[in-house]
Amino acid sequence: MTQQEKVFEALDKLGIEYKVIHHEPVHTIEDMDALGIFTDGEVCKNLFLRNANGKTHYVVSMMKDKHPDIQQDIRSQLGCSRLSFGSDERLMKHMGLLPGAVSPFGILNDDDADVVVVLDSELKTYDGLIGFHPNDNTAFVWLKFDDLMKFIKKRGNDVYFINI
Repeated sequence: MTQQEKVFEALDKLGIEYKVIHHEPVHTIEDMDALGIFTDGEVCKNLFLRNANGKTHYVVSMMKDKHPDIQQDIRSQLGCSRLSFGSDERLMKHMGLLPGAVSPFGILNDDDADVVVVLDSELKTYDGLIGFHPNDNTAFVWLKFDDLMKFIKKRGNDVYFINI
């Protein structure tokens, strides 16, 4: 079963409505913009981070136009040690993902629910659809925020909201 199929199966099992757009591989927000992917809702930018000792990993999701300072905007609100980007090897080990495919859906591959999900508080009040890669960068899944939360809660990962 592909990464995408795992995501679709999980959403279907939860009765979550979603829309899928398939496209050529993209690696940046600019790549997505060039393909016109932004027409169905708000695309989310996602970061895979680790704390200083490498024992805690985070997937951080926010509106695509945000440019947070990782230490000032994220670390300070989480109250954790210094943050840095997780390596490609850590991303594969903890979320089963390749670079360019980071999204909260990666927690499907986190059997121990160790990865902390961090969401920008603005996502809670956004009324439209929000979009994420379904664990690979050749498609986008659009869904409501409440349905994203339903998915995350079912997996059992910790969730924090911060202001970015």
